Amino acid sequence: MAGETRGATAGRGSVKHIALIGNFLPRKCGLATYTTDTFRALGSSFPGVRIDVYAMDDHPGSYDYPPEVTAAIPEQDRAAYIDAARRIEASGAQAIWLQHEYGIFGGAAGEYILSLLDRTTLPLIVTLHTVLENPDAHQRAVMEGLLRRAQRVIVMAARGQEILRRVYGADPRTIITIPHGVPDRELTDPAQFKPRFGWVGRKVILTFGLLAPGKGIETVIGAMPEVIARHPDALYVVLGATHPNLVAREGESYRERLQELAREKGVANRVSFIDAFVEHDELIDYLQAADLYVTPYLNPTQITSGTLSYAVGVGKPVISTPYAHATEILADGHGVLVDFRDSAGFAREINRLLDSEEARTELSARAYARGRTMIWPRLAERAMSEIETVISARPKRLTKGAAQAAALAPDLAAVERMSDRTGMYQHAIYSVPDRRHGYCIDDNARALMLMSAIEPLDPVRRDKWMTVYASFVQYAWNPEKRRFRNFMNYDRTWCEEEGSDDSNGRTLWALGVTARDAREHKHRDWATALFGDTASLGLELGSVRAQAFAMLGAAAMIEASPGHPLARAILERFPDEHLSLLDHASRPDWQWFEIVLAYDNARLPEAMIRAGLALRRDDLVACGIETLDWIVARQTAPGGHFRAVGTESFGRVYAEPLPFDQQPLEAQATIDACSAAFAATGETKWIDEANRAYRWFLGGNDLDLPLATAADGGCFDGLMPTGLNRNQGAESILALQLASCAISRLSKTGAGVAGQRRAVA
Repeated sequence: MAGETRGATAGRGSVKHIALIGNFLPRKCGLATYTTDTFRALGSSFPGVRIDVYAMDDHPGSYDYPPEVTAAIPEQDRAAYIDAARRIEASGAQAIWLQHEYGIFGGAAGEYILSLLDRTTLPLIVTLHTVLENPDAHQRAVMEGLLRRAQRVIVMAARGQEILRRVYGADPRTIITIPHGVPDRELTDPAQFKPRFGWVGRKVILTFGLLAPGKGIETVIGAMPEVIARHPDALYVVLGATHPNLVAREGESYRERLQELAREKGVANRVSFIDAFVEHDELIDYLQAADLYVTPYLNPTQITSGTLSYAVGVGKPVISTPYAHATEILADGHGVLVDFRDSAGFAREINRLLDSEEARTELSARAYARGRTMIWPRLAERAMSEIETVISARPKRLTKGAAQAAALAPDLAAVERMSDRTGMYQHAIYSVPDRRHGYCIDDNARALMLMSAIEPLDPVRRDKWMTVYASFVQYAWNPEKRRFRNFMNYDRTWCEEEGSDDSNGRTLWALGVTARDAREHKHRDWATALFGDTASLGLELGSVRAQAFAMLGAAAMIEASPGHPLARAILERFPDEHLSLLDHASRPDWQWFEIVLAYDNARLPEAMIRAGLALRRDDLVACGIETLDWIVARQTAPGGHFRAVGTESFGRVYAEPLPFDQQPLEAQATIDACSAAFAATGETKWIDEANRAYRWFLGGNDLDLPLATAADGGCFDGLMPTGLNRNQGAESILALQLASCAISRLSKTGAGVAGQRRAVA
């Protein structure tokens, strides 16, 4: 039965279970044969390893797959890729081995396969059957997606490594060359097999593979008159069905053109077309019955040819055009190379080898010796070694109990490490501030809010940093543009005259919170004054998130200064616009303000709830609760833990969220939104949801890895498919510290409510 363990022990200690994705027999194509042979080689060499096969299906329901196939994936059904990802994740597989060819996956250049890979956390090994030197935009995007996701990339020729490094900037440490596998057959005399095919007394020149333009068959047909003049018993056999995609476009017209060419050359009776997709063992028999094998391919950059590999594997003397794979495998006298489209050259070399049995025998022995290095068991051994390496390299996972750890006390140490007298640096290399990227108002506005929220904190220390971050915000104001600048170089020069809508909205938010929450009058007075001078820009913001940030600032300002005219103007305008956006974008399975997801998603419902509470509008609160429910559901993994909407999801229209890369900002925003929902409803489920989001920082996430560094208040920048982004930038550190402050306040409030209910009871 599919998926059952075959054999008692795994071939290598850490490898117990892998998922293999590719085409599979009885689908008729070279990749199906390759994947099937790979599966068999692994099963034979490592009988204790469970191998789940996921077969790409171009005609769903038309193939009678064997029980070894765990599931078929219809290539044009994107939802099927997502289902397969869930199934692989739930299966307990330790790694994915993907056989990649652009033409077997759906979407532009086969992009649907990325939908599957981006929804799994498993290490990925990719075998590339095509590496394009001049990709179009879609092909480049897919290849770069694969390279970004894969821990190992297998190519079958050294030229593939060179192209990946030069054209795609691939990390050479991840790329290895493993030649195409070949059957383990004895070296035999062709005469032994010729009777089976009716070739007794003939000197057979063979080409096999799916028939399509680019194979160069015309070149050898053009050589046959000269060959026959010298060897009347010569027969050129073209073995293989026409490629299914070509048949779908033009039927058998290509084969018919080749047959007509043979008639024109007067060699129709010396060229035999065998229109069949032969099974593996029969195919090898055909090869062993031939005297010569030819591959007259026309594409000089072709880096993989299974047919060439098989011919070398059984010791055939090979004559080939100098495409990339042929120049490598036939180097050092292991075969003969002839220029592209050079019929005269093919005739010359065919005649030379047919003239001399000694020359054929010598070349056959050299080819066979090379083929012994490529037999399937060797491929299985090398691939399994790489699979074991990437599995062993995965970060150690925590026990489930670690994700239930108590909330961390707010800690200013990492914030101070990332700050100087100017403000807070944007980025870090690991935990060391990276001065090359300077400062931004986004992070200084967040740090300003933290100074009001964090407790306990020495008043002198609080005043020092409150003043630093406030002065950055003050200096960022450009009265001529009536906008806040955002990015500042390390030398304190500004990078632009005005910042983005989002950075301006976030600054208004920080001013409103500071006016309400700052511990000292001087800071509250400053924030109130600057909000009054600048908040009119809020009415001009076009970004929905910038508007939400401004709404949050306005709601806080209303609490600090009831009736504040600019704050009320913002709150009376944007919520109704957001209701309209929700009505326009919604559909039964999509209750959201936009047709895409982006960053800081939970801020949108939070802003509606806070606006509703400030304006006493139940419809706004209800909208915020409904949309928060929806986004919380999208941020819940099948295992029940919090899964932040990954950055790879951003901008995907009406698409289910992808899990990576996950950013701390999303967990913090969810905690704040749940706090607003609890304030509006008193329902304790929102405390539970906030705690679930907070546990993401502690290890309650897809990888069971903590992002918070409890010893110093730091936080890693993100959760990647294969581990942590170990840099600690300002946004991440502030997200953790603001989340810790929020969860602390919420826990106290929740405990008080629970105590009141017990007292009433």
